[in-house]
Amino acid sequence: MCKLTKTRLPLTLFGLAIFFASFLLTGCSARSDDAAPKAADTGPAQQNLSPDEKAAAIVQEMSDAEKVGQLVMIGIQGTELDADSRFMLTEYQIGGVILFDRNMKSPEQVRALNDALQKSASNAGLPLFIAIDEEGGAVARMKEAFPPPPAAEEIGRTGDPAEARRWAFQTAQGLKAMSFNLNFAPVADLGAANGRSYADDAPTVTAFVAAALEGHADAGLLACLKHFPGLGRGESDTHEDTVTVHADRTALEEGDLVPFRAMIAKRNAAKEKRGWFVMATHTMYPALDAEHPASLSPAILQKLLREELGYDGVIATDDLEMGAISRHYTFERAGVEAILAGADLILVCHDYAHETAVYNGILKAVRSGEIPEERLDASVKRIVKAKLEYLE
Repeated sequence: MCKLTKTRLPLTLFGLAIFFASFLLTGCSARSDDAAPKAADTGPAQQNLSPDEKAAAIVQEMSDAEKVGQLVMIGIQGTELDADSRFMLTEYQIGGVILFDRNMKSPEQVRALNDALQKSASNAGLPLFIAIDEEGGAVARMKEAFPPPPAAEEIGRTGDPAEARRWAFQTAQGLKAMSFNLNFAPVADLGAANGRSYADDAPTVTAFVAAALEGHADAGLLACLKHFPGLGRGESDTHEDTVTVHADRTALEEGDLVPFRAMIAKRNAAKEKRGWFVMATHTMYPALDAEHPASLSPAILQKLLREELGYDGVIATDDLEMGAISRHYTFERAGVEAILAGADLILVCHDYAHETAVYNGILKAVRSGEIPEERLDASVKRIVKAKLEYLE
């Protein structure tokens, strides 16, 4: 997902830069007096409401600044909650954090960091999503102190989906012990490079992905299917620049989309929906949208994923700092385009200035009316509902 580590600014310079960026982009401080954090109401009146009704009631009481904070997941620098990371979480009321190797030394240290992050959360009394990319194989964190599961390809070669469930459960248990609540796995792509896919055929990937989701759910950890609508055919790296998949619609329907379609159908048919999200890739699919990468495409996120496939959960973007986005869009604009396309959770994983620009860009678009209140609230409700249902 995200691989670069940016240089950390000194606090004084960082604070000044953030203030002036906030002033220029929004015309006022991003944190106004009416945006003071409020605890989520869990009194008797709330207890008789459905999860949807509870989420709607909480969102109704939130300021626009609080709402925008829920949409953004950031990376931080360092191995402890310092002044800069605390500033980001409190000033912008950020709703989620993702950790990388730069943040992780030992399971004990990571748990202490995650607990400190959670205690610092100030957004309407809601917990943070605290996430990690722990796929296994080449994509795993803190490998020496937290041995990763095998690569998906290795697990797929066993021919036994129960192995995917076992490894997912074991990994999720270890992550929960470190106070993570969201893992950006499993990969639902067909034939992805570096051993990241269970197989290159749709039936096998579908069976193993279903088992991996069950393993995460058994352990009580949120999971995430990625990278919609399927990254396996990409021949280059979205970290660097634009990647285009030239397959026609039929090929995508008969291959890449099969695991996503199957998991969404299974989810919708279940009486109790188990917790997982979908992550959209930054790859271009001319057969689906000739103008926008998937993560910024209304045709792919809204029409295909929401309307045709019937997915009603949280849609996350891949990291907006990847070259496929950052070489072609400003950070102020990229977050706005993602929200307008139908995304809910916007990842900006490394640079505090970029994270601030994304936040302020979205807030400015909300206050100007470019992002309608109804559109904003739809995403915030999905996020709040997921936190109410799946986070302890």
